[in-house]
Amino acid sequence: MTVRMHTPNLLARAGTVTALTLVTLGGTTVSPGETGNAEAATVSAYALRIAASKSGAPYQYGAQGPYRFDCSGLTLYSFKRAGRALPRTAAAQYVRTRHVPASVRRRGDLVFFRSARGIYHVGIYAGRGRMWHAPKAGSVVRLERIWSGAVSYGRVG
Repeated sequence: MTVRMHTPNLLARAGTVTALTLVTLGGTTVSPGETGNAEAATVSAYALRIAASKSGAPYQYGAQGPYRFDCSGLTLYSFKRAGRALPRTAAAQYVRTRHVPASVRRRGDLVFFRSARGIYHVGIYAGRGRMWHAPKAGSVVRLERIWSGAVSYGRVG
């Protein structure tokens, strides 16, 4: 697989660049033998873009896309398109992710809302205290400020 660059001079100077040699996406570089955080960041950044592309899609309980979503259906769909499988419900997605403190959260991490009864909602962190999510019946997928301090963050590996 060859990565096509828009600048012919750069391609001529660099030679043929394969996806295994160098892939840059959103400021994250992945090189041969380098996986883990860089790869997860690339997947998460792509999942975040997928979720954002669904802005305005109607909420429907149990829906997993591509035209209607509930909260965990949006995260499942976005990460599936980015190449990662997630379970169906927000609570099961919480169990499947690597939990990270808010101080190291990054764009593309999952935001889990919790109550005394457990995890009840999920979105994808977009930075600056905001997330993409499918909030509730009668609403649409949208970017919104995180309104509660009772949240946990999970990184999809």
